[in-house]
Amino acid sequence: MSPASSSDLILTEAQRRDLLTQVSKTLDAYVLPERAVAIQQDIQQRLADDGYSDITSAQQLAHTLTVQLQELSQDPQLRLYFSPDPLPDLAPRAQPTPAELAQEQHRSSLRNFDINRLERLGGNIGYLGLYGLEAPEFAGDTLAAAFTFLAHTDALVIDLRHNSGGSPAMVALLCSYLLPPYPATHLNDLYWRDEDRTQQWWTIPHLPAPRYLEKPVYLLVHAGTGSAAEELAYTLQQLKRATVVGEATQGSAHPGRGFRLGDHFWMFVPTGRTINPISGTNWNGTGVIPDVKVPAELAQSTAQLKAIDGLLGAAQDAALVRELQQVSALVQRKLNQQRQDLISRLTQPGS
Repeated sequence: MSPASSSDLILTEAQRRDLLTQVSKTLDAYVLPERAVAIQQDIQQRLADDGYSDITSAQQLAHTLTVQLQELSQDPQLRLYFSPDPLPDLAPRAQPTPAELAQEQHRSSLRNFDINRLERLGGNIGYLGLYGLEAPEFAGDTLAAAFTFLAHTDALVIDLRHNSGGSPAMVALLCSYLLPPYPATHLNDLYWRDEDRTQQWWTIPHLPAPRYLEKPVYLLVHAGTGSAAEELAYTLQQLKRATVVGEATQGSAHPGRGFRLGDHFWMFVPTGRTINPISGTNWNGTGVIPDVKVPAELAQSTAQLKAIDGLLGAAQDAALVRELQQVSALVQRKLNQQRQDLISRLTQPGS
């Protein structure tokens, strides 16, 4: 490859054809074989018609192919990447050593295992802000402490708006806190095409902290909510255990891995597929569609108001009723101001 700039490379015809051939071959690992075949046929037809002959920039070719891959597959995770610097080996790693695991756990602990905010909101509503879903062996104790704190609240808001995913085992653990121990609940299946293996996820019968049962739960989401965080929202929505509030999520339901295609290109290929036992499908491409659709900036106030309205309808204690009424008025004023601010921002020139 010849240099074009510090962040790009110029491809020869032979290099371009070799890359396209590798992309086509790598699609053999894609979790949806029928779509893989359709994409491979499209690439071969374009090659026969010299459809890529005008593309010499490595960056442009990676972008063009990514657009085509995603259009044909309807899968936002299927993507070709270009790196101006030589790539490391992307082969699946062996199991990490105890020292590596300890170091990873320490780094995670500095972020409090992505359990970023825990609070009792007005009206006795719990709030749990999750920026990620770390593995239970790292975050399990901290999550148990969080649910101990939340145990006496009357409704719960879980904020996933800044959560791009993480561990499916953590999804199962968190769902277990919101669902009864018996009978166990079948949450999801994960089918791996390369191994022709289905991995099942179920709730856990024993937990080290109180379960949060028979109380309303609201999940806040938006376009940045991805992967395992979407699995959490979709699963609880299908089980009718939570109300999802906000904007449609990212639409990433197919886990996979990176494949190295030479020194400067690599490709992320989904090799697994989430299958919900209730819907028989997943949220890939569409995202999780909220039950209550509002801009992400308004999601927390909207969920809090809905929780307060529900609690007011059932409240018997006079002091609690007064608190709920006062908080409702405050949150409603806040929501009105947030709406005005959002409208002002969207109507400003250049917005």
